[in-house]
Amino acid sequence: MRTGVWLVGARGSVATTSIVGALALRAGLAGPTGCVTELPELRGPALPSFAELVFGGHDPVLTPLAKRAETLAAAGVVPGRLVAALADDLAAVESDLRPAPVGGTQADRIAVVVADLTEFRRRHELARIVVVNVSATEAAVTPHPAHADPAALAEALAGPDEVLPPSSLYAYAAFTAGCSYVDFTPSTGARLPALAALAAERGLPYAGHDGKTGETLVKSVLAPMFAMRNLAVRSWSGINLLGGGDGATLADPAANAAKVESKQRVLGETLGYQPQGDTRIDYVEELGDFKTAWDLITFAGFLGTGMRLEFTWHGCDSALAAPLVLDLARITAATHAAGRSGPLPELAFFFKDPIGAPTHSLAEQWALLRQHVTRLHAAAEGTDVPAE
Repeated sequence: MRTGVWLVGARGSVATTSIVGALALRAGLAGPTGCVTELPELRGPALPSFAELVFGGHDPVLTPLAKRAETLAAAGVVPGRLVAALADDLAAVESDLRPAPVGGTQADRIAVVVADLTEFRRRHELARIVVVNVSATEAAVTPHPAHADPAALAEALAGPDEVLPPSSLYAYAAFTAGCSYVDFTPSTGARLPALAALAAERGLPYAGHDGKTGETLVKSVLAPMFAMRNLAVRSWSGINLLGGGDGATLADPAANAAKVESKQRVLGETLGYQPQGDTRIDYVEELGDFKTAWDLITFAGFLGTGMRLEFTWHGCDSALAAPLVLDLARITAATHAAGRSGPLPELAFFFKDPIGAPTHSLAEQWALLRQHVTRLHAAAEGTDVPAE
C-alpha cells in the first residue's frame, strides 16, 4: 500500500527530520523511538509500513533537502552519520519537492497544487496521499462570507481577494485532489464550514490541530490529575523559550496569539474553569531547534492549604514532532482506506487543539486512539470489529 506523504513546508526542520527519520527506518539504520504506531498496542496490518511511505511536498524556500539535513545534523537534531548514509535517498526525495505556487488568483494556485499532487500520485502509483501541514504558524483567519459555503468559496477563489489563508488553501487543494489532510500547526487549515463540506462531499478524512510535543503534552497529563484528585488549581503560568524557524515565526504577535490560544485551551476544558495565569512564548535565537518551557502551578488542597508544582521541559521540537508526523500519516492513510471521512477526533492524542475531541486528558485520548486503530486492524484482517 504505497502511500504518499505530501508535506507543506517540506524543507522546514520538522519535515526534514520526518523525512530523514522515515528513510533511516526504511534502511534499518535507526529504531522507531517516539513512533506511537510502533508500540505493540497499535502495530498491525492496516498501517502502511515505513518502506511504503513516499515523500513529496511544497516549500517557498529552495534550499536543497540534503543541505537542510546537514544543518540539522550540525545543530544536533539528527545524527550526521544518517545524513551521509542517506544521501542518495534524500536526493530522490528532492526530485519530488516543488516550489510553493505564487501569483495569480488563489484558484490558480490551488490548481497548481492539485496538479502537483495528481502527478505525484501517478508517478509513484500511490494508493492514496496524506497532505500534512508542517509550515509556519499563521495568524487567526479573517472571517469571509464565502467560508460558509463551498459554491460561494469556489467563486470567491477565482477573484482577486485572498479569501483563504495558506493552510486552508492547501486543505482545499488536498480535498480537490482526493487526498486526506492533517494540520500539525495551530493554523486554520480545514476548520471552515465550506472545507468541511468539501471533505464530506469527496469522502475524505482530516485531522488537527497543533501537534502536542512538549509543555502541552505535560499539561494534558497533569491537569486531569488535579481534576481527579479534586484539587483546586489557582494559577498556571508558563514561559516558553524557543529558537529556530518556529520561534522566529512566533515573534510575530498575531502568530504568537494563535499559538498561545491553542496551548491554553487544554486547562479550561479539562479543569472546567480557567485558572489565573498565561502562557508566554519568547523567541531566543541562540536556542536553535531546541526549546525550554518552565511552568509554575499553584493549587489548594484540603482546608485550603496552598501548594505549588514547578516543572521544566527541555527538548528538541523537531525530534519530538517528526515521529508524530509519521504516525499521523500512517493512521490517516489507513483511516482513509477504511472508508472513513470527515474530522477524526480519535486522533486527539496527537494535538493541542484537536478537532471535535471529547476530552483533553491524554489517558482518555490514548484509549480512543487504541480503539480506533484496533478497529482499523480488525477491518484490514477481515475479522470481527470490536464493539465501541
